[in-house]
Amino acid sequence: MTESESGPATIAVIADEVGVSAATVSKVLNGRADVAARTRARVEESLERHGYRRRSRRLPAVTGHIDLVFHEFDSAWAMEVIHGVEAVTAPARVELVVSQLGGKHRPPPHWADDVLGRSPLGVLLVLCSLTDTQRRQLERQRIPFVVLDTDSATAASVPTVGSNNFNGGLLATRHLLELGHRRIAVISGPQDVLCSRARVAGYRSALDETGLPADPELVRYGLFTGHTGYQHGLELLDRPDPPTAIFAGSDMQAMGVIRAARKLGLQVPADLSVVGYDNVPMAAWSATALTTVDQHVQTMAGTAARMLLDLAQGVPVPMTRIDLVTELVVRESTAPPRSS
Repeated sequence: MTESESGPATIAVIADEVGVSAATVSKVLNGRADVAARTRARVEESLERHGYRRRSRRLPAVTGHIDLVFHEFDSAWAMEVIHGVEAVTAPARVELVVSQLGGKHRPPPHWADDVLGRSPLGVLLVLCSLTDTQRRQLERQRIPFVVLDTDSATAASVPTVGSNNFNGGLLATRHLLELGHRRIAVISGPQDVLCSRARVAGYRSALDETGLPADPELVRYGLFTGHTGYQHGLELLDRPDPPTAIFAGSDMQAMGVIRAARKLGLQVPADLSVVGYDNVPMAAWSATALTTVDQHVQTMAGTAARMLLDLAQGVPVPMTRIDLVTELVVRESTAPPRSS
């Protein structure tokens, strides 16, 4: 039996087909955890086959709150995201519920139950994404979601807003090459995060344009933190053949690199050029104003928030993937190497 043959499928039809109670089907629809995994899978399969969608009880007007979910938010970059989202939600009188996943890039199994219990207008995920099961749970309840700055390649159907990370890595490295640097290191974010790998790919491409090989010893990954920049900076700069320039995957990493350089008695940019990424406000006001890649974080976050509010009102988005332009902001932390 299909929906086209007998009209829209009901919970009773789904229950009868799977051989469970209507209450069990309802539990699956509501994201309840007290359903056996095999039973849940059978119910989900039947719901998918019938194209079942729960009727929306929402009013057309946007009222209520959205869930803003970070993989973690202990950084200046995260605050820029919050400011960008609030610039859109505050005038619309939409509140934010902010949470984090403790550095993980997938919510735990019980996460969807908590979200469904709050019944938000939508969910905005920052540097994290949902499992297939969690996606289906939100879709059943007609709760839209948008992903900001993805950690991995997402399905074309998932609304996503990011920036051109490959181009950012390309611009930063080209700038250092144009200054005359030939031994350039890169410190990026976690290796399992797509934006980290994309920035390194841009770095490699710029070196390739100049005919320079990428020395694997000069390619480092870690967290987007000052501590990571500091530790990798110490290791790179204490080598017998240290780099004359370092491209860091975040402004916080770059500031950690600068601290490491000073600990080793090096001056920035006289002995070492440093480029950051993000262009957070403090980058312009550090002791040595930081050359950095501006990925327009607030604009990126605001774009994602507007997309989410449109979806909450039932307005289809014209495109599901938006990548904002990245730009190089040249300040005081980069200069030609001493030998030039």
